Amino acid sequence: MKVIFIKDLKGQGKKNEIKEVKDGYAINFLIKKGYAIKADATNIKNLNKKLQTDKLEENLFIKEMEDLKHKLEKETIIFTVKTGAQDKMFGQISVKQIKQELDKLGYAIDKKKIKIENPIMSLGYHEIKIELHKKVIAKIKVSVRK
Repeated sequence: MKVIFIKDLKGQGKKNEIKEVKDGYAINFLIKKGYAIKADATNIKNLNKKLQTDKLEENLFIKEMEDLKHKLEKETIIFTVKTGAQDKMFGQISVKQIKQELDKLGYAIDKKKIKIENPIMSLGYHEIKIELHKKVIAKIKVSVRK
């Protein structure tokens, strides 16, 4: 029996995947537990429509993230820090601090999307990445001054 998975099931199938399984397994487990539906003509047609709309929404979201990326890349976040002997910083600039500065500038970005490759522990300009989408990564400048 062909089924369309409506939820991910480890080792069996992923959401929106059409797969051939044994009749008893499909009826008694997959369909009964809500992991899949029978793959008849109507359900396959509905799945194709859903996949098309999902793809359009994804493309629209990527375009929005591209626009946001261009705005972000024009920004420079400035931190003024206290320094000790030989201009050494006390501590480092954290993701939380960067998020707070982005919030002040009007960008609501989740802190999990901010990626700092090397800790910001020195004065000068640093570049950090913000993963807006898997395909859209913005690079913004962080200026650390004393």
